Amino acid sequence: MGNNDHVIGIRGLRVDRGGTTVLHELDLAVPERQVVGLLGPSGSGKTTLLRTLVGVQVVTAGTVDVLGRPAGDPTLRHQVGYVTQSPSVYADLSVTENLRYFATVLGAGARDVARVIDAVDLARHARRRVGTLSGGERSRVSLAAALLGEPRLLVLDEPTVGLDPVLRRDLWDLFARLRDAGTSLLVSSHVMDEATRCDRLLLLRDGRLLADDTLPGLLERTGAHDVEHAFLRLVEDTIPPDGAAPAGSPRHLGGKAS
Repeated sequence: MGNNDHVIGIRGLRVDRGGTTVLHELDLAVPERQVVGLLGPSGSGKTTLLRTLVGVQVVTAGTVDVLGRPAGDPTLRHQVGYVTQSPSVYADLSVTENLRYFATVLGAGARDVARVIDAVDLARHARRRVGTLSGGERSRVSLAAALLGEPRLLVLDEPTVGLDPVLRRDLWDLFARLRDAGTSLLVSSHVMDEATRCDRLLLLRDGRLLADDTLPGLLERTGAHDVEHAFLRLVEDTIPPDGAAPAGSPRHLGGKAS
């Protein structure tokens, strides 16, 4: 795959924080027009990596290119949508008022506000204050704000955390529709069964990339029957000489941001 097929290219990325290395010499490329899952337990470095991609994390070494430009380049402002784990919208404003505000900041028009409200299926809640919405609905408002201006890439930090199974399913269905419309998505999660909804997987542990593969390729490589057992087999292959056991259960590996 050539560089033109990648929306993200990372070489030798290292991030140190407080005297500790959080990301260790990462090399990876994220293909365009796919839903790519960034999976790993709490503390593995997922949030740090996503912050690096949107240019708000200090990098110790290496290069990070997004859509052919250095991460954080001002020209990427309208091309990359970023959704943090906690909804970053105003609770005292309505859905429409929030989106009109962010549209003004981004230079998007009124038609774009209507478009993104429809895209995330919030038309019936458009006049409601965000503070009265459910957690899943608030997450969709944040996603709608990220969709303003039709970004080529969406970077989503644990967007399904705290949601019930039905809301999780609906959100992943939306991600698939966005991909089919031409958007590239990088979605972090600590819930291993969400891997089945991804076109490609990045498995991260302790700031190191354990795998960059499709789900079928990962299962074939490890001889496992599902992604959580594949992850554990990869962890076992990287256990240090002192025999320390990997932290976390196989299916649900911690709920905090990393």
